Amino acid sequence: MLNNSDSVLKKCDVNETIDNYEDLFDGARKKTGAITSSESIVKRQKEYQDMINSFYNLVTDFYEWGWGQSFHFGPRVVGEGFMESIKRAEYHLCSRLGMKPGMKVIDIGCGVGGPMRHMCTFSGSHIDGITINEYQVKVGNKYNKRKGLDDLCKLIQGDFQNLPFDSNAYDAAYAIEATCHSPNKVQCFKEVARVLKPGSLFAGYEWVMLPDHYDPSNLDHVRIKEGIEVGNSLPTLPYPSAVIEALEAAGFEVLDHYDANRGVHSIQEIPWYETLNGSMTLSGFRMTRLGRICTHSLVFLLETLRIAPRGSTKVSSLLNATANDLVEGGKMQIFTPSYFFVAKKK
Repeated sequence: MLNNSDSVLKKCDVNETIDNYEDLFDGARKKTGAITSSESIVKRQKEYQDMINSFYNLVTDFYEWGWGQSFHFGPRVVGEGFMESIKRAEYHLCSRLGMKPGMKVIDIGCGVGGPMRHMCTFSGSHIDGITINEYQVKVGNKYNKRKGLDDLCKLIQGDFQNLPFDSNAYDAAYAIEATCHSPNKVQCFKEVARVLKPGSLFAGYEWVMLPDHYDPSNLDHVRIKEGIEVGNSLPTLPYPSAVIEALEAAGFEVLDHYDANRGVHSIQEIPWYETLNGSMTLSGFRMTRLGRICTHSLVFLLETLRIAPRGSTKVSSLLNATANDLVEGGKMQIFTPSYFFVAKKK
């Protein structure tokens, strides 16, 4: 991790990169409310490119090790495996978008392309993915070739606030827990609308705070919200209404929207956050709290032995802390990573 031939982050730069990243969230986890100030949010919005790129240079290897190649959550029913639930969330988008062979689709914020490969295999559509991170492009396109999908799937480096594609070029678009990084959702969604053909659909899952339970005057709620933001490179977390308003302002007609985790504590569902607690199985252990502690201890040892770059332990600590925040937010139902929407370009 953080030390392979594809990495664009030099080993000697890891410690400085994590320090600079954490400076954008100055006061986080030390003083509740510190990063909720307008000044703090605006600073991250202005520096979003460096913030997001640095974040994914640091965490992509950790995400793949602990989670797999699809960097997202998904609602999960009793009897359903973790990867089954991840793929079902992706296939739901295929269904709502009507994806099929011959369609040209864009993945907004594609990570290393895990969802892209699953959705291409499922639907037969051609999919272009956009990510700001060069490292993710390099490894993602290698995975595409390895899977024999490089004629249908392609990762491209770019900014979803200013997409490097022609207008009216795509038949559908989706974003899976990615536009939460956007410093200006109206601008981001306007760009999606620009590259879509008239009448085409855009669907996705968004990270939001849930107003029925989140109380901004409750310091414990604010602490959890800020912990999620600092651990996931987010300018700030909005309410669902802000996402819907941004879609409408960008030129979309919103056809449907709801929290895909609305039954999170139903007896028929396994809570989306339960995966962060993991299970005592060979495949699930590394996701448990104990598994994360073991991984953190290994990273510390490797850094001490100068095998892993200096600063690796700080990255591991950041991700461990935010995993706990996500679990707390899920248990309290003040946060969801899976607010679903589908909208049509007017």
